[in-house]
Amino acid sequence: MIKKIVRPLPLPLPADWAVLLLRLGTSLLMLRYGYAKLESYLAGDTGFADPFGWGEEASLVLTIGAEVGCSLLLILGAGTRLVLIPLIVTMLVAFFVIHADDPFDQREHPLVFLIPYLALLLTGPGRFSLDQRLFG
Repeated sequence: MIKKIVRPLPLPLPADWAVLLLRLGTSLLMLRYGYAKLESYLAGDTGFADPFGWGEEASLVLTIGAEVGCSLLLILGAGTRLVLIPLIVTMLVAFFVIHADDPFDQREHPLVFLIPYLALLLTGPGRFSLDQRLFG
């Protein structure tokens, strides 16, 4: 079952290059935000939004895990569709919960990440990925 979920779809070569560009570009940009949160956390700042009542630190650690860990895996194309789930959930929470009362120009930031994540969920990682090597 897992193999069926992570197996890349056969795409034309130009589409594979586009998916690679989407994976790399979006992940590298997201890493910037996740790394900033990681640095703050390592410096002892555990203050963060707590949208589910799990505690600020737990919410921060989960967000760092998604923004850093999942982004690194997405760069490699490893477990692509699975690692997109935490990234998509994080962006949905940011858009609909954390920034719900903000003006749209502040809310659109998570939306700008959500759209390529959803596109990658549909296309898969493409041929230039670990998923392709492992599950071809």
